[in-house]
Amino acid sequence: MSDRFLPVASPSIGPLEKAYVAAAVESGWVSSAGPYIRKFEQAFASYTDCNHAIATCNGTAALHLILAALRIGPGDEVIVPSLTFIATAHAVLQTGATPVFADVDAETWCIDPAAVDRAMTPSTRAIIAVHLYGHPADMEALGSIARRRGVVVIEDAAEGLGAAVGGRPAGSLATAAAFSFYGNKTITTGEGGMVTTNDVRLAQRIEFLKDHGMHKTRRYFHTELAFNYRMTNLQAALGCAQMERIDELVEQRRRVFHWYSARLRSVSGIRMNDERPGFRSGYWLPCVVLDNHSEADRAAVQQELTRQEIDTRPFFVPMHLLPHLQRYRAVSRDGAGCPQAAYLAERGFNIPSGEHIGPEECDRVSAELKAILRRMPVRVPHRASAYGAPVNW
Repeated sequence: MSDRFLPVASPSIGPLEKAYVAAAVESGWVSSAGPYIRKFEQAFASYTDCNHAIATCNGTAALHLILAALRIGPGDEVIVPSLTFIATAHAVLQTGATPVFADVDAETWCIDPAAVDRAMTPSTRAIIAVHLYGHPADMEALGSIARRRGVVVIEDAAEGLGAAVGGRPAGSLATAAAFSFYGNKTITTGEGGMVTTNDVRLAQRIEFLKDHGMHKTRRYFHTELAFNYRMTNLQAALGCAQMERIDELVEQRRRVFHWYSARLRSVSGIRMNDERPGFRSGYWLPCVVLDNHSEADRAAVQQELTRQEIDTRPFFVPMHLLPHLQRYRAVSRDGAGCPQAAYLAERGFNIPSGEHIGPEECDRVSAELKAILRRMPVRVPHRASAYGAPVNW
């Protein structure tokens, strides 16, 4: 790769991170014990305005722990958005429960409360709300449905760090939340995750399950099947340094999005993942949806940007379309299937973000994208759906 290459995302690792990790190495506490783990948990709990934060080995483990601690399992259904990373559905399947796929909202691109309401059955135990690409789901509407139906809401906040609804931070908006600290996330521990909750009994259960189900006072005494989902002190040292820079890292993501938005908002047929009134997006990744073009055109645009050494990433493939998940129900507000999710997945992609992106890089990416689109004829006439966004052609 040349110096011109712009990755979609890269970690922001500086002197503070290196110093903390070196201190952890020198202390000899390199595994799943050591002072940085508790410090990281305390800093994260404070940032998310939660009473409890429990560090885990990755975000998928965090989500699985929440479901397991809630004793969700065979015979239960969990409603998840179709447009998300596969880990959301896999965590449900790992408990033995059944995922039910709900379509996404035309405005937020997150799980559609109307589709969730339609998907409910007597077997429904939980709703997982994913804060897609950093924009929060409509937690007020989902909470209202959950209270009426007697189910719990869980935040999959893997992409949602720095987001908020009505001033309340992601992580504090439901029964529990799961975060990811993979290398492309807003903060990173290499791999790693976190559970946040205000429920003390749930927190205690999660702590128990993540450490082999070991008795708190009698070592090597175990009473049930559990997991090894612990974070290491090395990872937590990196996380502590990142948390000291969290405001800076979130604000950089927001600046990058607004730089792109200022350059692309006038381009016909382009939509971006703007935050909606009452919501604050963490803008994990800036998104572009090509409303006037087909899936093949989207792929051609990405290919041309790659030639210009600009990295992109297509949207997630909707889970209800994946071969091993097609047998599960998929529900929209109007019936079967998830047309909004399919539409966005066909035409959406992510463009470079993070610490390495400044106004000049945004100029370059935006100029290249505009030039490519000028050379590409509009093959598909725009047609809006009944609820505000195109869903098919």
